[in-house]
Amino acid sequence: MKSIRLSSTAKRVILVAAIVAIIGAGWLWMQRGSRDGDALTLYGNVDIREVQLAFRQSGRVAQMLFDEGDHVEPGARVATLDAQPFEEALAAADAAVAVAQADLDKLRRGLRPQEITQTQEALNQALAVARDAARNFDRQSQLLASGAASQKTVDAARAARDQAVASVNAARAAHSQAAEGFRKEDIAAGQAHLTAAQAARAQAATALADTTLLAPSTGTIIARVREPGSMVVSQSPVYSLSLDRPVYVRAYVGESDLGRIAPGMRVRVRSDSSDKTYQGQIGFISPRAEFTPKTVETTDLRTDLVYRLRIVVTNADAALRQGMPVTIEVDAGQASDARTKGR
Repeated sequence: MKSIRLSSTAKRVILVAAIVAIIGAGWLWMQRGSRDGDALTLYGNVDIREVQLAFRQSGRVAQMLFDEGDHVEPGARVATLDAQPFEEALAAADAAVAVAQADLDKLRRGLRPQEITQTQEALNQALAVARDAARNFDRQSQLLASGAASQKTVDAARAARDQAVASVNAARAAHSQAAEGFRKEDIAAGQAHLTAAQAARAQAATALADTTLLAPSTGTIIARVREPGSMVVSQSPVYSLSLDRPVYVRAYVGESDLGRIAPGMRVRVRSDSSDKTYQGQIGFISPRAEFTPKTVETTDLRTDLVYRLRIVVTNADAALRQGMPVTIEVDAGQASDARTKGR
């Protein structure tokens, strides 16, 4: 066989190709070995957080104090209803409480001394009549024996005596009842009546307070639904309020990167409309995927699963608007630490 001799140029080409191959292999090995140290990039949107403000009572709108785009603070009065019907209802409830309280006080105090004295005098009168009726019966009975009185007269005297004794017993019972006062059951019923009146009064007061609509938190009015003079029913929205604080970002992480994040991790948030970088913190990671997985999943299909997470932006400003798409970056060191702890 004849040996093949290579020119010096060919040798140099082969040497360069070998060096390039070695360098490429080394670069691929380094890239594969440093994957755990790469920064994790996620994508999401600023959460849309709105509150529909409505009255708990029905009525006529008296005031609408803010317009679309106005900023409101917590507790700010944003709208009112005509309060006159509710003020009148509260006045009627106050009167009912006063009546119930007076009735209960009367039951607890019992009858007046004059009324008790009247029952005592009625008893004395009944006793006097009974004594006279008893003496008359005794006389008629003696006369019957001598024939001076008829049996009919004696029977009438006996009936009068018995009737007088019954009147004495009734007068004595009435006097005892007056001196003892009302029954415990009557007082308990009076207390229950007062409690019901007080509860009705509290409801009327709550209804009157509900004629003023207050902002629940800091936000911006994005829709003014009603105008003064409109009739509204309970729970009918009159404003739409966009909540400004706190600012949440909703993002998704793939199943393969789930082990690289953890609640409490610090992240950086950027939007396409500004060069400013916002600071955030992972506050929640969903325990389940956003869609129902198939019964059998290959390795490739498992990587398509995503999990929702919520990020709280700590230094948000007006430039970070709700619904805006954002990019989230997790530092390489934190992602690596999270994966290490998960192993």
